[in-house]
Amino acid sequence: MSSDEPSPAALPEPVEDVHGDGRWMSQHTRFVQECKDAEPDVLFVGDFMIQLMRHHDIWRELFSPLHALNFGIGGDTTCNVLWRLQNGELDNIKPKVVVLWVGTNNHQHSAEQVAEGVLAVARLLTSRLPRAKVIIMGLLPRGERPNPLREKNAAVNALLRARLPRPGPVLLLDAGAGLLAPDGSLSQRDMFDYLHLTAAGYAAVSKPLSDLLLQILEETPEERRAPPV
Repeated sequence: MSSDEPSPAALPEPVEDVHGDGRWMSQHTRFVQECKDAEPDVLFVGDFMIQLMRHHDIWRELFSPLHALNFGIGGDTTCNVLWRLQNGELDNIKPKVVVLWVGTNNHQHSAEQVAEGVLAVARLLTSRLPRAKVIIMGLLPRGERPNPLREKNAAVNALLRARLPRPGPVLLLDAGAGLLAPDGSLSQRDMFDYLHLTAAGYAAVSKPLSDLLLQILEETPEERRAPPV
């Protein structure tokens, strides 16, 4: 891939309906409709990490009171999220903060490509929502013990950390280190299958996210304004 070509992880595409039940498109259509009916202050968008959050008490306790929408779909990659956002999921809404959590499902892409895909989503968000802050959630460790996929996710986070300008409208929140034991293992208490978070796991990663959201939402409108170009 030449330096002039976009990363394959930054090319928008819908999910192929291999099962024939249209579930993915039905969820997308529902999200587009929600944009017409809601006025969220916070938009959560991404893959299963976002989707499953709303099924735990932490969503009701910390995030729902912030007038939040949850646009998470299990299995989504950066490509799928890009397509969704370009096709109606940002219409008619002006959230103050967007929480983006995606990338761990990009199995066919390298760490470099995944990072470029995540940044492409962030660029789209800041272009469409110039007054909003974007919080990129770092990819979590996965697998009970150290493994190549965990190393890849850590590499994605390091690339994002290096490439995001500071200060800026896009922030990286890497809340995964606290899930690891001193020997580098993951506990079933936090990830029941060493990938999907339990209620305890969501509580651990949601506390720093909640603190950051409250900090941003309490800023004055002047502080939230997009910097002059």
